[in-house]
Amino acid sequence: MEASTFIRWVADVSSDDTGAVGGKSANLGELADLDVPVLPGFTTTADAYDYYVERTGIGEEIESELAGVDADDVADLQQRGERVRSLISDAAMPAELESAIVEQYEELGDRLEIDDPEVAVRSSATAEDLPDASFAGQQETFLNVSGTTELLESIKHCFASLFTDRAIVYRENNDFDHLEVKLACTVQKMGRADLASSGVLFTLDPDTGFDEVVVVEAAYGFGEPVVQGVVDPDRYVVFKPTNGIVEKELGGKTQRMVRRNGGTKLESVPEDERGEFALPDDRIRELATYATRIEDHFGVPQDIEWLVDGDLEELFVVQARPETVHGAAEGNVLRTYSLEESDEEILDGIAIGNAVASGRVRVLEDYREMDRVEDGEVLVTEMTDPDWVPVMKRASAIVTDRGGKTSHAAIVSRELGIPAIVRTGGATQTLSNGDSVTVDCSTDVGRVYEGELEYEVREEEVDDLPETDTAVKLILGDPARAFALADLPVDGVGLAREEFIVTSHVGFHPLELLERGEEERFVDALRTGIAKIGAAFYPDDVRFRLSDFKTDEYRNLEGGWKYEPEEANPMIGWRGAARYYDEEFRDAFRLECEALRRVREDVGLDNVTVMVPFCRTPEEGERVLELMDEYGLPPDEMDVYVMAELPSNIVLADRFAELFDGFSIGSNDLTQLTLGVDRNSEQLAPLFDETDESVTRSISSLIEEAHRHDRPVGICGDAPSTIPEYVDFLLEADIDSISVSPDVAVETLLTVAELEHA
Repeated sequence: MEASTFIRWVADVSSDDTGAVGGKSANLGELADLDVPVLPGFTTTADAYDYYVERTGIGEEIESELAGVDADDVADLQQRGERVRSLISDAAMPAELESAIVEQYEELGDRLEIDDPEVAVRSSATAEDLPDASFAGQQETFLNVSGTTELLESIKHCFASLFTDRAIVYRENNDFDHLEVKLACTVQKMGRADLASSGVLFTLDPDTGFDEVVVVEAAYGFGEPVVQGVVDPDRYVVFKPTNGIVEKELGGKTQRMVRRNGGTKLESVPEDERGEFALPDDRIRELATYATRIEDHFGVPQDIEWLVDGDLEELFVVQARPETVHGAAEGNVLRTYSLEESDEEILDGIAIGNAVASGRVRVLEDYREMDRVEDGEVLVTEMTDPDWVPVMKRASAIVTDRGGKTSHAAIVSRELGIPAIVRTGGATQTLSNGDSVTVDCSTDVGRVYEGELEYEVREEEVDDLPETDTAVKLILGDPARAFALADLPVDGVGLAREEFIVTSHVGFHPLELLERGEEERFVDALRTGIAKIGAAFYPDDVRFRLSDFKTDEYRNLEGGWKYEPEEANPMIGWRGAARYYDEEFRDAFRLECEALRRVREDVGLDNVTVMVPFCRTPEEGERVLELMDEYGLPPDEMDVYVMAELPSNIVLADRFAELFDGFSIGSNDLTQLTLGVDRNSEQLAPLFDETDESVTRSISSLIEEAHRHDRPVGICGDAPSTIPEYVDFLLEADIDSISVSPDVAVETLLTVAELEHA
């Protein structure tokens, strides 16, 4: 046979050659044509694998070993798999195939001008990386391979890895004939990621399926520890339409895999390097650019491995394959999970899967104990790798000590549709066999609770919903929910609250951080939270309400007691616009403006606009607008709304309309200040009525006056969400937009559509 039957240069193959060289090698060839940097190398072919099996005479023995295999019998599976792998690894390489491999390896050395170049040998199965068939890490990779002897042995071990236990189970479950799936081996120059960094990325958010972002995980050294969940990587989120960085989350990165004595080992990362990001911003954007180019070419979301070669100081894409969890999903169903009762929280970590599950705990130290796991148990372990796959599908949920959002446990849990919590720090020490627990992954913080708690699952079809003349928007405070809600058929966000971001992701009073010299901590947390909401609903308008903490709420933040007075009635005290220009607070307001400026300019989210709360007088409004301009947010370059929540906003609507681009009614405050009822008073609760005629007349009057000045009016109070007839009133008053909580968004949209066409 000709050598070309057995060997092809990676740069010379394409997707047309998938049957010959497997999905991985074919994809690499496609990338080279896209001007995406790929490490030089060659690939063996499916014919080479067939030739190996035929000439060594092991085909019938493999078939015999696998006849009648039971994928659910773990012990039998392990024994059969080990015998098949030994058959393949121990056979002698046929002379003609050996000659072809050696010749190509020497040619690679000539091209690189290196004798016996170090290479990576990666498996590429002919049934992997297809749009409807993929699984994380079924076959093996061999790194730092040097010299013909070591290369030939690595290729044989690659061939053998076609029959790992997890690969056998996968083919059994997906009805693939074991002997019809072939294996090619991709042989590429060894990228020196040990001198730099590496990682993985998805061209969508792997938890929610939101497809307008690229999500990157990065750590120092070779990438295997990231995939295996051994290290806690950095995480970066890039918004595709602008290539702006939405989020940067620093990982622990306590260890890195490096080359030592011809092999690899884990070593500790120095403390100062752990505190630095593994990638600079320009590299993050470069990666996102390549990722988007790859996705556009293949037409489906991608799961990509990459590295930075520390010798060459260049970025390379190592592998690209279809993302099969969300990429293969059909229909448009919004599924929302929520706990209906609570109990003691035991521990928390990173949530994977946006779901809730419960069951009894099963703690395992080693995958070889997997036969102890019963269907529906909560699997708890330090971390998982591909050997765990046969048992992971039995679990109702998975909890690990270590790992990130693209670790093996995270990836496989998503594919299996199982909620998981990773990076808990100590689940294996905290949880005990037989404990009844509930695993809640309905937000970005995953929590384990005592007991099997009741929870609700709501499913809403969001396809083919009617169009409405009145805009229906969301009220949203938690940025962690934004990507999951992005598919809701709404017209943007009418109220994005700052307070949740500050309390949940900062915890400190902004003046306290200024005093400590840590103002960047506040700005970055706020920028990230706003950007996530802005990106989720781009290009629709997202109205961000400036801070509206009361003094008692600010006092509850770390250090807040030093800066906040004790007020008899904080509800009508030092809050909203009055704070921004006050000499005691204006430096904190500057931080808010800086965060917003970065969202609009650095991330490119010009759909994020501003809303000024509790603005008592037009003069106060003028001072706030002047200060915004001074702090880098020119009002003439963006829409600035004012909250209509005080009687003065209604009475002087004409003057406020001359200053602001629109109004947003805060029905809660407007009601309490119109009726003189503290909305937090239990004694006066029966008198708090947003349907009172004094309130509804005020709203109607505002809308009429605002429209006379060509200014739109929205509402972002609780009334439309909690009082069904309120929507009817608002439509009769000719309101322009109605903002409601996410749980009633579809219901409100249908109500609006019905009333508009009545």
